[in-house]
Amino acid sequence: MATMPTSHSLYEVFLHVARLASFTAAARSLGYTQSAVSRQIQTLEDEWGTPLFDRLPRGVRLTEAGRILLPHAQAVGERLRTARAELDALHTLGAGRLRIGAISSADAALLPRALAAFRARHPGVAVTRTEGPSAKHLALLAAGDIDLAVVADTSAEPPLGCTPHHLLDERMYVALPHGHRLAGRTDVRLAELADEEWIAADTRPEETLMHSALAGGFRPRTGFVAADWIAKQGFVAAGLGVTLVPALAASSARADLALVPLHPDDTPRRRVYAATPRGIAPSPAALAFLALLKEAAAGLAS
Repeated sequence: MATMPTSHSLYEVFLHVARLASFTAAARSLGYTQSAVSRQIQTLEDEWGTPLFDRLPRGVRLTEAGRILLPHAQAVGERLRTARAELDALHTLGAGRLRIGAISSADAALLPRALAAFRARHPGVAVTRTEGPSAKHLALLAAGDIDLAVVADTSAEPPLGCTPHHLLDERMYVALPHGHRLAGRTDVRLAELADEEWIAADTRPEETLMHSALAGGFRPRTGFVAADWIAKQGFVAAGLGVTLVPALAASSARADLALVPLHPDDTPRRRVYAATPRGIAPSPAALAFLALLKEAAAGLAS
């Protein structure tokens, strides 16, 4: 027998004693010693500053104070049972929440595959999602506003301020209009695109996918600014310029575009990570989703 209650509150012990009118019977029901139950009742009586039971030659009975406390203890017990059920559901993923963020290219295939698998396995978990660049999601992670983010980085070091979980390395493609002089190539060098106008998300190339190419001296000429992937593809298809497309977004490319791999010497592969808050254990939902992200990434990589 346990010597001290470990899984029942003082009020649950109180309710057992009140129902069974006996410390000994309550101890047997709870799996404790009689002395342990007696100490717990004494603790509760000390807390309220009044006796809750009259000790009789055989058993106990509620005092007037005990009768007043009884319905409140029953309400506490019901709330605790509800809390236990909700916590059990949280750990078994029968309920709970998952807040995720992702770079836009991950929305083409990686994130939808993982989300579809997660929803099929854990329909009781409420999922919310934000979109935007990696820096935005790392800030949200640090603030505790999301549980997991899919981010990307072309540097050799993983993102700072988080715990990174490597998913895949993706190469870059150049999206060209059909009929372009380089459309049939197996790869293309940036130098061959020096005279092209680029469709980019920002007028400053250091804020776009082109930033890793700047170290080699390449300076793209920005023709039009478009942040949305659909808009970029539309501009390219109309012959207004060319644009970079990361491998994760390649599956969503328009049929009237040609995607040509960028030569690996001109830009490093972009590393894609799932990031979780540093120093904080991921929630059960985040851990389950991370496993599914890795499965989806392995499928895309192969």
